[in-house]
Amino acid sequence: MQLTLEMIDRVAGFIRTKIKIQPRIGLILGTGLGGLAQAIQQPAIIPYSEMPGWPVSTVQGHTGRLVLGELDGQSLMVMQGRIHYYEGYDMAQVTLPVRVMQRLGIEILIVTNAAGAINPDFIPGDVMLITDQLNLVGMTGLNPLIGPNLDELGLRFTDMSQAYDRGLCELARKVARDNKLALHEGVYVGLSGPSFESPADLRFLRLAGADSVGMSTVPEVIVARHGGIRVLGFSGISNKANLDGNTVTSHEEVLASGAVIVPKLQTLIRGVLQAL
Repeated sequence: MQLTLEMIDRVAGFIRTKIKIQPRIGLILGTGLGGLAQAIQQPAIIPYSEMPGWPVSTVQGHTGRLVLGELDGQSLMVMQGRIHYYEGYDMAQVTLPVRVMQRLGIEILIVTNAAGAINPDFIPGDVMLITDQLNLVGMTGLNPLIGPNLDELGLRFTDMSQAYDRGLCELARKVARDNKLALHEGVYVGLSGPSFESPADLRFLRLAGADSVGMSTVPEVIVARHGGIRVLGFSGISNKANLDGNTVTSHEEVLASGAVIVPKLQTLIRGVLQAL
């Protein structure tokens, strides 16, 4: 599907009729992390199914609704559940929400995901600050910017040398230090899914320099940067590196880890919001 400005603005216009705030910050919540939205004050809630052309989440652990409101002095647009390529959507549909955020005036996007560990030092329940990303899906031809460029949204060729904003990363580090919260740092690699990685996959990705792996995030970040939105990203580590093939990974394990990860992410994200 090829997105047009009219398609994007139709969704943005619908959202404007439902809210009284001007959202400044977008937040995308990954698998099992939807509980972060519960802190939003006086929320306006819009199910994905009510918005024209907005794809619907089909995965357990993704509530599938927008939550818009105030938190720590900031106006937020929160995606309580995201869209994945493996659900059968194309890259334009997967990244439509970020385009809508751009048209609504979002300046900063905070992305979160539940990710598998590649770095053997990471354990389930840890949080990793994403400092860079490896776009394996895009390298094989599934870059969300393929097709005619919408010049009104961004330049044809997007610089990704600082995909994750250095100033925002430094804010996150300070929040972690101030709260005595362990915060790993590393490279996130995005694959298409939905199958989990084989031990050989993980060893290959480790050699390529990746620390965590998931099935999302990378396309969203590319489109955000195309639109000039600053990005901060966190991986919640949901399962240990299975480099030797002796452990089995399940979706239930990913969901269960969210209970440990959400309080840590809430501390980090709210600390960043307060510092902005």
